Amino acid sequence: MTQTDFALADGGPDDLPRTLRREREARERAKREEEERKLKGTRTHDFEPAVVAPSVYTPRPAGFEATPAIVQRFDVPFFHLVGFFLKATIAAIPALVLLGVLLWFAGAALKTAYPQLIHTEVVIRVPR
Repeated sequence: MTQTDFALADGGPDDLPRTLRREREARERAKREEEERKLKGTRTHDFEPAVVAPSVYTPRPAGFEATPAIVQRFDVPFFHLVGFFLKATIAAIPALVLLGVLLWFAGAALKTAYPQLIHTEVVIRVPR
């Protein structure tokens, strides 16, 4: 059942409009950048910290479902797409050879296990 009584101030599911969410994220980013500037001012060396851990971790509340989305456009440059399909075609050649070998061995194994199987042969003749 869907709940409709979300409280905006309790840090619950993020149901704010996109513009308000962006504004909040911009303020948080500015605050983080200001803290980093203050921290850099107190350093006596110019090495960056190895790992910067996020200051606040807010897990999703229980029962939170992702919003379904529909992809309406996928923009890929034409020559990148051509290159991808050429690489995929070249990569498929060894796989097809391997599949042919496996099927040949499977047919040979079936032929030895069941000699009564019918052996068919396709003969194509061209008239002179």
